[in-house]
Amino acid sequence: MNHPQAPGRIAVVTGAGSGIGRAVARLLLTDGYAVALAGRREQQLVETADGYPHALPVTCDITRPDDVERLFEATRQRWGRLDLLFNNAGVFGPAASVDEISLADWDATLAVNLTGSMLCAAAAVRAMKAQDPQGGRIINNGSISAHSPRPRTVAYAVTKHAMTGLTKSIELDGRDFGITCGQIDIGNTATDIMDTIGVGAGALQADGSRRVEPTFPVEDAARAVLMMANMPPSASVGSVVITAAGMPFIGRG
Repeated sequence: MNHPQAPGRIAVVTGAGSGIGRAVARLLLTDGYAVALAGRREQQLVETADGYPHALPVTCDITRPDDVERLFEATRQRWGRLDLLFNNAGVFGPAASVDEISLADWDATLAVNLTGSMLCAAAAVRAMKAQDPQGGRIINNGSISAHSPRPRTVAYAVTKHAMTGLTKSIELDGRDFGITCGQIDIGNTATDIMDTIGVGAGALQADGSRRVEPTFPVEDAARAVLMMANMPPSASVGSVVITAAGMPFIGRG
């Protein structure tokens, strides 16, 4: 495994212990970034970092403001600046329609997917404003559900629609400080969360049927994130949609 001798750019990746977060973190590390790996489970972060000298595992619950501040302070103390945040941590939440979901489940899903993402973005923006030179890039992990929900996923769908508003607000308010923000909406990359909604065995469709849906390798999704990350500061990639070929998203199935 070939690694650069010194990091050129500094990134924070949340939800880095598995799935898309792990794949993106490792690809960034291979590409020459130093990466703070954030997640709730230390052992999984250590596994992501294995073999990469410029990886910094930081146990963090993004729903806790003190944890988030500690994450970004650890990044600053280690490397002195922040160039990229991949705002990735999220949960699918319960299978429920609006009349079925409990308030506790609703609040728990919003706490991670929306408030946690806001807390991380806020800390990143503060860091990017304070450093010299100013600026940086934030990439929010949305979802195909930011465009069209699956049945009985009200909390998840609402948070991902709201992520789009968060993305656009950060992009607008960051202009004077060299801060750009974009969103990647990924459909059916092969991760554990796809198993929780039964994509491989048959995902619930709008007509009540179940259909085995195609997936694509998580490494391909990570390459799309890297493309966004490596755009020059003069360019902002506002939105990227990437799905498994043949996924029932465009059209009527």
